[in-house]
Amino acid sequence: MQNTAIKDEHWDMILEPKNRLLDLKIRELIRYRDLVFMFIKRDFVTAYKQTILGPIWYIVQPLVTTIMYTFVFGNLAKIGTDGIPYLLFYYGGTMFWTYFTACLNSAAGCFSSNSGIFGKVYFPRLTVPISTTVGHMIKLGIQFATLMIFYIYYIVMKAPVYPSFWVLALPLLVIWVGAMGTGFGMIISALTTKYRDLNQLLGFGLSLAMYATPIVYPLSEAPEKFRWVFYVNPMSAPIELFRIWFYGAGNVPPSMILISLAETALFMFFGLVLFNKNERTFVDVI
Repeated sequence: MQNTAIKDEHWDMILEPKNRLLDLKIRELIRYRDLVFMFIKRDFVTAYKQTILGPIWYIVQPLVTTIMYTFVFGNLAKIGTDGIPYLLFYYGGTMFWTYFTACLNSAAGCFSSNSGIFGKVYFPRLTVPISTTVGHMIKLGIQFATLMIFYIYYIVMKAPVYPSFWVLALPLLVIWVGAMGTGFGMIISALTTKYRDLNQLLGFGLSLAMYATPIVYPLSEAPEKFRWVFYVNPMSAPIELFRIWFYGAGNVPPSMILISLAETALFMFFGLVLFNKNERTFVDVI
């Protein structure tokens, strides 16, 4: 009788261990899409709960940074911007760098920040980095809308700003940068569960990497002997492309674009492999 009852049982879902290093279980991620939206809402609410300005901080932070860059690098250091108005030049670069670092840091702290819930209930762990990346896209959208206000103002004032039809490809640029930051962050997350001091190194490394990225200066101002640095740095190409598409100034070699895309693909591949491998055992070492 007992064996017959077991055979007659019907299960809506069967959980099985992952047998491959790159086992994404796309159908399972789609089934848990509501959880992704819940995580996005959770992160959005908790980030600015009990604050005075709330989401306005998304605008204030890059705007204040842009003003400081204008004063230091534009007025004092007299670094050129390829004729682009200072506000547009610095705000665009800061906006994308902030988005990249936010995706990277969120993915890097995925296991340590969610260890409590990961150890209590099952759900696809990949929903967490996906939700944080999408959440940062929303923040980027708010900052981009602010940039467009200044952008329209400069166009009306007949500033040397010349948009191209490539501005329609902006979503691809956003996905590119988001995948780059999330992929690299997942690699870091798999390592920091065992080696916590890498978190300190990450913050220090990002601070240095910002100055190796054409954010406060255009690629044309970089010395020829240091051009290899910008080929290695995958963020150089998308930031410079944004300026070319929206401002009509700048130049990025096709080889730099291809190298950046290849690095992004490698980050995502190894990030997913290490993430899937690490989620099986991270509870034992976290």
